[in-house]
Amino acid sequence: MNPEHQGFVPLSLAEFNTLTELLSRLLSTQHPPVIIPGEAILGIEAVAAGIAAPGRTFVNVVTGPYGRLFGQWLERGGATVAEVIVPFDEVVTAALVAEAIEQYKPDALSFVHAEVVTGGSNPVREIVKLAQEFNLITVSDSVSAVGGEILPVDEWGVDFAVIGAQKALAGPNGVSAVSISPRGWEFLESNEIAPRNSILSLLDLKPSSDGASPLRVPPNIPVLEARALILALTRIEEEGLEQVIKRHESAAASTIAGITALGLEPWQKDSRHYSTLTTTVRISEKQELLIHQPVGIVAPGDGGLFGQLLRINHFGKNASRRSVEEAITVLAQLLKMDPEQALLAVRRVWGE
Repeated sequence: MNPEHQGFVPLSLAEFNTLTELLSRLLSTQHPPVIIPGEAILGIEAVAAGIAAPGRTFVNVVTGPYGRLFGQWLERGGATVAEVIVPFDEVVTAALVAEAIEQYKPDALSFVHAEVVTGGSNPVREIVKLAQEFNLITVSDSVSAVGGEILPVDEWGVDFAVIGAQKALAGPNGVSAVSISPRGWEFLESNEIAPRNSILSLLDLKPSSDGASPLRVPPNIPVLEARALILALTRIEEEGLEQVIKRHESAAASTIAGITALGLEPWQKDSRHYSTLTTTVRISEKQELLIHQPVGIVAPGDGGLFGQLLRINHFGKNASRRSVEEAITVLAQLLKMDPEQALLAVRRVWGE
């Protein structure tokens, strides 16, 4: 098929099955993920709409703006929401989560895996293990994390994991996915007010319970985006997911070395929980760092974080030494400094 004309040809069942298999392998799951016909925020809202109900209690971790939004959606569905809120320059601890579970006796626990807005990454393995001890349903917004961190959903026992492709996977943002465990499906199906016949209905998109392929492609799957996601996930497999994650780890570590050499401070306080996708730089009295538009992969803080931090978005194809060096050079120019020593620090950490 001529690539120039692929967009005018409906997505074939073979292509849809390939996409489902690639997503399953990415997440190390035996349960076919639900493919969402839109940006990942649609999947996140669909999860909230599907599981929220009066009489259900959730502990919702808020370490950034998306966690706060998810809690609002749960409350809109009638659920009781107890929030564990920490400053946005920190991540949550298992101890805080355990305290909330003991106090509120919830049915489920929700959290954001990696916060690209704030540059932190929550201790997901510890959180999920704790939730399992209390037999809680777990909901992970892993939109930014997948590809930059490991996410073996079956091994870890994550019941709902929403993923997107536009960050570490270097794919499109017009199609996404939700991984749902058998327990997760039971939790959805037992909710009498879960949406049906709606763009927010996950139940309408449930794959066959016996693993059989669908008889037809869901009609609302965007064709161009689905094919772009197949290409992106194929590239991930060719490079190797482990290597992709290592590349993101190298980008994060070398960026920290570079900003430190410039005399700058990371926004996130705990070096054990820096995101592999973004590095955030604290703006103190150095107003030379105040920018209003992105400069390469250096971007101003979002919303209320504007003027408090800068984001260095070293994910996807920008998880490279070249991109990190360009970002460090931008920061040096803003500070009116010679970037050479900082660039040497980047190269030392990168190992080249």
